[in-house]
Amino acid sequence: MSLPSVQLKQANNVITCKAAVAWGPGKPLVIEEVDVSPPQPSEIRIKIVCTSLCRSDLTAWESQAIFPRIFGHEATGIVESVGQGVTEFTEGDHVLTVFTGECGTCRQCISGKSNLCQVLGLERRGVMHSDQGTRFAISGKPVYHYCAVSSFSEYTVVHSGCAVKINPIVPLDKVCLLSCGVAAGLGAAWNVADISNGSSVVIFGLGTVGLSVAQGAKLRGASAIIGVDTNPEKEEKAKAFGITEFINPNDSKEPVQQVIKHLTGGGADYAFECIGDTGMVTTALQACCDGWGLTVTLGVPKVKPEVSAHYGIFLTGRTLKGSLFGGWKPKSDLPSLVDMYIKKEIQVDEYITHNLSFKDINKAFDLMREGKCLRCVMHMEK
Repeated sequence: MSLPSVQLKQANNVITCKAAVAWGPGKPLVIEEVDVSPPQPSEIRIKIVCTSLCRSDLTAWESQAIFPRIFGHEATGIVESVGQGVTEFTEGDHVLTVFTGECGTCRQCISGKSNLCQVLGLERRGVMHSDQGTRFAISGKPVYHYCAVSSFSEYTVVHSGCAVKINPIVPLDKVCLLSCGVAAGLGAAWNVADISNGSSVVIFGLGTVGLSVAQGAKLRGASAIIGVDTNPEKEEKAKAFGITEFINPNDSKEPVQQVIKHLTGGGADYAFECIGDTGMVTTALQACCDGWGLTVTLGVPKVKPEVSAHYGIFLTGRTLKGSLFGGWKPKSDLPSLVDMYIKKEIQVDEYITHNLSFKDINKAFDLMREGKCLRCVMHMEK
């Protein structure tokens, strides 16, 4: 694969390339010329090949205060160069970027109980993990990162612990979805909930993550997979991923949790909140059965981050769990998911509803805001 023409500044090996820069909350992204610094120790510089839009990009763009910024975290690319001390990557390696890394040595990484790396966990301040600086600049002024990835740029720099080497035979324009959305949903079903054969499942929110939970539930042999969404256009699409019953709360005379209890004979075995609405977390808990009902929350709320629930829900045996990236340890676990894709054991391509040129990135944001897409994959110019 040929790399695009870029300007190399030989004095310090800075690359000048195009990036979609957000200058303020909710403002259209602007394609700008940005300078990308060389990778520092333990970092790699990646030529992004394809990147897809995740709802968390949209949420952060609408509501956060760190600007100018380059969003994007769900991506595939090719290693262009490596920093000092990097031994696991070489120029030309195909990689997935990940928004939460794996250092392999911290308490969380070695516990065997968690994927929440203490060193390379979710970065919220718009800087790199290693030195709290940025690798992007316009006219000498810093441009901030998003989740220490920033894939809405032809080139980006990430910590080597936030990239996963993958089999070079897989199509980069498809497996980019495994760096966040599809993997998060499958992992929530398999790793976090550990759905059992013959069980009942309800999923609130049928975007890419919710429908990936549905796929995971189907592959685990769930007997009933109920999807809840206010968009009626989701009903037919959802069946292809395993949804057996669709509920639009706007069409129901009863509260949705009561409808679910009627359908499941007293409540679902598992409930998944994939919207980012803490009020819906409470509803999901109420839709679970007594004794063992498990609710897993995956969504990222824009407002009201506190969850409210009556203590009796928990006293009667129901459980609430959170799920970040489906419990996957990215560097340890993602290669096996890629292998499952190669063997056609999981669906990935089917979540891609639009393929766009990178220059049309604002169209992707419009489509997601309007609920007209699952995943938009943006292709960099070759």
